Amino acid sequence: MRLILLGPPGAGKGTQAKVLMDAYGIPQLSTGDILRSAIAAQTPLGLEVKAILDRGDLVSDDIVNGIISERLDAEDCKPGFILDGFPRTIAQAESLDRMLADKGVSLDAVIEIKAETDELVKRVINRARESGTARGDDNEDVLRKRLGVYSEQTAPLVAYYADKQLLRTVDGMAPVEQVTAAIKSALGK
Repeated sequence: MRLILLGPPGAGKGTQAKVLMDAYGIPQLSTGDILRSAIAAQTPLGLEVKAILDRGDLVSDDIVNGIISERLDAEDCKPGFILDGFPRTIAQAESLDRMLADKGVSLDAVIEIKAETDELVKRVINRARESGTARGDDNEDVLRKRLGVYSEQTAPLVAYYADKQLLRTVDGMAPVEQVTAAIKSALGK
């Protein structure tokens, strides 16, 4: 099973990815984790990424695409994968389409975890309060900025994948177990 999880920050993509990993025995591919892993493994792309980050620059789409492509070739991705945090833009989605076609595979589904902005802000603030160890993005101003970036750059992927008849939407504001059940139902599993 080859999946993409879409949704705004705080919608529960990471939580659902972990559940789906266990349920289907496929890895979650988080762009940030892949970049850190490539750097640690000192792959040629990893060394290039390290140099870029050391300069304080952003990693280009070409490099992110290369890192994703490398990771998709790993043995544990043969039965499938869950992409979380990639693609973030239409350009990245188009690159992913070409990449998968070159590998002779295709996506099975794109799961949109839908959530309301004000509820997400409450959720993240509560998470910070309850855990006692706030993450850097666990404050309202930062979260609202990230939600704006998501709306501008990533939300257009909903229409992109709907046009390809790959999109399945679930209510991310339901309890975790209900979201999981809705995802499995949307996947026909």
